[in-house]
Amino acid sequence: MELILDRVTKQYQNKIAVDRVSLRMYKGVYGLLGANGAGKSTLMRMICGILHPTGGSISFDGLDVSCEGYRSILGYLPQDFGYYPDFTGMDFLLYMASLKGLPRSCAKRKAARLLELVDLQDKARKKVKSYSGGMKQRLGIAQALLNDPKLLILDEPTAGLDPRERIRFRNLIADIGKDSIVLLSTHILSDIEHIADTVLMMKDGQFIYQGKWEDNREDLETFYMEQFKEA
Repeated sequence: MELILDRVTKQYQNKIAVDRVSLRMYKGVYGLLGANGAGKSTLMRMICGILHPTGGSISFDGLDVSCEGYRSILGYLPQDFGYYPDFTGMDFLLYMASLKGLPRSCAKRKAARLLELVDLQDKARKKVKSYSGGMKQRLGIAQALLNDPKLLILDEPTAGLDPRERIRFRNLIADIGKDSIVLLSTHILSDIEHIADTVLMMKDGQFIYQGKWEDNREDLETFYMEQFKEA
């Protein structure tokens, strides 16, 4: 299992949002850090095939990002997660499952299991518009897992979660990372500290650090705080 980014670039007129990024990713959890405007979300959207790179290539086990087979192994939670307010939680997951091509009988079982996994089983028949921010975020995490993705992309997944929910989420992602590639961005350093096998730090569209959190903890914490002061 291997995700390959080869000199991936995204340019908007005179601004280079992602600048010739190359990386090979294997099973495990990758934490993506960087201030606003560093290029994190642009990179993640290119990995998901939502944005087309200006240059370079992205592939998973030989599958190009543009092909149907690539999308079938992908799970994605964007930073701004959209939902249908009059759908119940169960209805929303069944709708998303149909878009992913899951048979309805399988989708019902999977949706029920995921609602339990994210502790929403008691709210399955409640309309999403009645959910709190944290509940909506947990529903978003559930929809990203519907197709048992081999590549899971999560953009600020712990936003809106309380401390108890955040710990539950960390345990879930650490478990998924045993069999899949997980890339998550966050502003919460403790998320990275507890579950990331590899830390990636971006600035001005490029990686400025790739490695273990514990190998360079003090320098990373100091540098990260400086980035937010500048942003």
